[in-house]
Amino acid sequence: MAAPQRGDLSASERKILQLIAAGDVQETAQLLASKEVRVNCLDEYGMTPLMHAAYKGKADMCHLLLQHGADVNCNQHEHGYTALMFAGLSGKTDITSMMLDAGAETELVNSVGRTAAQMAAFVGQHDCVTVINNFFSRARLEYYTQPQGLEKEPRLPPQLAGPLHKIIMTTNLNPVKIVLLVKEHPVLVDMTALEKCYQVMDMLCEQCVKQEDMNEVLAIKMHYISCGRDSDGFPQYQEKFIRDCIRKFPYCEAILHQQLVRSILPVEIGNDPTAFTVLTQAVTGQMAILDADYCATCGEKGAQKRCTVCKAVTYCNLTCQKLHWFTHKKMCRSLQEQDTKLEKDSPRFKELKDDESDLVMETANFLQQLCLRAEEQVTAAGGCPAQLLAGPSTSAQGPSCTQD
Repeated sequence: MAAPQRGDLSASERKILQLIAAGDVQETAQLLASKEVRVNCLDEYGMTPLMHAAYKGKADMCHLLLQHGADVNCNQHEHGYTALMFAGLSGKTDITSMMLDAGAETELVNSVGRTAAQMAAFVGQHDCVTVINNFFSRARLEYYTQPQGLEKEPRLPPQLAGPLHKIIMTTNLNPVKIVLLVKEHPVLVDMTALEKCYQVMDMLCEQCVKQEDMNEVLAIKMHYISCGRDSDGFPQYQEKFIRDCIRKFPYCEAILHQQLVRSILPVEIGNDPTAFTVLTQAVTGQMAILDADYCATCGEKGAQKRCTVCKAVTYCNLTCQKLHWFTHKKMCRSLQEQDTKLEKDSPRFKELKDDESDLVMETANFLQQLCLRAEEQVTAAGGCPAQLLAGPSTSAQGPSCTQD
């Protein structure tokens, strides 16, 4: 069959693009079953149905198209965009993961030389950037579940591949979170199993460093996965543990490792930034790490439950709150007192805020009136004379306006 050409769409193929926008999965499935419909057809701009579905954030539609053989790496778009780039632009992490699982290449660039991760970062979709940068193919791990060469047994038992892959794919590097992930899978709660996982991750770390295009982020992450003060609850031992993991990274020539050391070394334990914060930003690439509430126990983003007493710390669930209570109970009362003091001062803060808002409104109205007067003067003068636009300037001649 000849390769699809831009704009060469049948009536059924045009209808599919309309159904994708409407999100009608059932009727789309019926049309895709027809031999007249090409799943990789191109519209006038070179976009495939999969690109349309990814950009519009239709996860069910993307899944359906991939099942029917949609090309996830098609880059016939007029500007070289791929389905993964559109998924990143949409901000949908589930669709981004779906494209990666389907074999989307992360290093393809568009007409301006940007990858999917760079495009997502450009529009502020940092969660999608994190998913792309931390993607690790399940196939690379399953390689170790089969005996290679003269080996009599695989380096990694097949039943460990799934749980280990889930841990590798996590973007939350908090030691507590990793322990909780291990606890979720009973097959990992065994020293022999953990030792096999450690050996495989150690080999993967070495591969990432020694391959032609060194993947420093994944190498440090593999190494990290394999490897508090009473006064205010600072997790002092966790801080020392993370620093020790970074210090033991065996490939000191890696630039990212050197940057981590320079960022952490001058910081005294107990001050910001913590080793966990620096490591997370280096590995996940998150820029706005303080734009949401984080669990005080495992560091998971988007924690919504608060301590009912002090209301100062947040948790994912009751399990995390119970784990943290031994530490939190020592400072819960003092945090509650601080919250009470803030509530007493809040009327004064509200009054100051209202006064500030009134001042801003008055200033805005005054500037608006000035603009209206300036427009009236320019209109009355019949043009744009320099004397009306002249103002204080640091240059020798000041601003000017020429007339044709």
